[in-house]
Formats: sequence, C-alpha cells, structure tokens
Amino acid sequence: MATPAARIRPFQPSDDKDVRFIVGKAAMEPLAVANMKVYMHPITLAIWGGLSCIFIQYMQWWPHPDYGFLGYFLPLPGFACMAVPIMFLCDWFNRQPIEEAMQQVLHRPDLVSVTAWYSRSPSSGVWILEFGDKFVGLIALDASLDSTSTAPVSATQSLAKRGKKVEFPSGTSYTAVIRHFYVDEAYRPAGAQHDLLQFVLKHAFESDPAVQEVKCHDSPLRKYVSDALKKAGFELEWKMDKVGMLGWQNSLRTLNRSKWRPVT
Repeated sequence: MATPAARIRPFQPSDDKDVRFIVGKAAMEPLAVANMKVYMHPITLAIWGGLSCIFIQYMQWWPHPDYGFLGYFLPLPGFACMAVPIMFLCDWFNRQPIEEAMQQVLHRPDLVSVTAWYSRSPSSGVWILEFGDKFVGLIALDASLDSTSTAPVSATQSLAKRGKKVEFPSGTSYTAVIRHFYVDEAYRPAGAQHDLLQFVLKHAFESDPAVQEVKCHDSPLRKYVSDALKKAGFELEWKMDKVGMLGWQNSLRTLNRSKWRPVT
C-alpha cells in the first residue's frame, strides 16, 4: 500500500462549505479548552468537593460497610450531582465572549465570497493542508488593501449571498493578516501547524514586495497556534481583550519582513 502524501493546495470553490464549517469550528474550539481549564482549577475543585460533602451529609450518602463492597460507592452520586451545575455555570460564563467572537468571524466579508475576496492580491489566499485524502488544516492570508478591517458584512456585500456579483477593491497592503488558522488535533503533535505557517509566510513575503509585515491574533486558548507563531518569530505587538472566567489575555502578534527567516 502506497504511503499517503501530504500536500498544501489552494482553495477551490468546491471547498466553500467545508471551509466555513472549519472556520466556525476553529472559532468555537477555545470554549472546550476554557471549560477544561476552569474545571481543573484548584478553586473549582475545592468548591466542588465542599458542596459535594454538604450534599452527601444532607442525603446521608456516606459509605455503609453494611451494604457490602458496593456500599463504599454510595457517595459517588453526590459528587456527580454537584459536578453537573458547576460544569453548566463554567460553560455559561465562558461561552458568551467566545460565541460572540465566532459570530463576528463568520459575518466578515471574506467568507461571503472566499474566491473573490482572496484573489485581490497576489499575496492573499486560502490554502488547505491534506494528508492523502484527509483534511489536516487550513490557513487564510489576507493582504488586500483592507486586510486589517474587522467590519461585518454590509448590505451591499450581502448581495453575494443571493448570487449577485460583488466587486472588491484590488491591491496589496503593507500589512497582511492571517484571518483563519486551524490544524486538526490529531496532527498537531507532528507539527503540521508549523509547516502550514511557514508555507504562508513564504508566499506572503515572496509574492509581493509591498507586504512588509504579517499579523495574527494570538490566544492562550489555542496553544498550538500560539506556539507556532512564537517559533516563527512573531512578536507581541499589543494586548487585546480578556475572555472567559479566568480572564485569558488575547493579543496581536506581528512578524516583520526584516525578521523573517525562510525555512530551507
């Protein structure tokens, strides 16, 4: 049996639905990470243990050796009962900012017409990393004149959803922005994210000399992306908003052309 080959290929119109799904999935992935971090926090565990003991005392569910071996498992339902509301509250407080960020990402004009938006500059593009016929990851680089815009879809641009042609201004900006970056969890230990990032950096800086810097949002809730950016030489530009119950600090990182070193 032939060994599957890995390849990075450009976006095709047939990938449109898959790309939208993956972008939404990537935007919501921090929620699971945030919830797990809160679940395992010492304060959360202490609250869970304390409430569970109070509930077990109230229900008189302490171990009863008279019931035999199974009597020692009698407190377990009490711990499970207290875990459910705590997990619900953690998700409740973490979900809102992450879900709002996801909605903002999905309502930006680059996803209205992916081909039209990312074909305006030779340095822009969307690429998909595959291993054989398996999806591994994707990355989208916007080097257009409005690359730094975070404005949602306007009424005019929404015409594209109804099959009407929408014109976007062409040109290359001083600043390129990585709008979307995702690698499937199974391929992160192998470093697929590093290969994908190096590919897009090479394309950004070699396709058009107008591009002098590449920016990307960084979040501690997406550690594999954060590690890839730091390894590639991205430096902290400024801190942004905090999200979640524990106030995770989002930030913006930048890599200047003068500090970029292509990987051979």
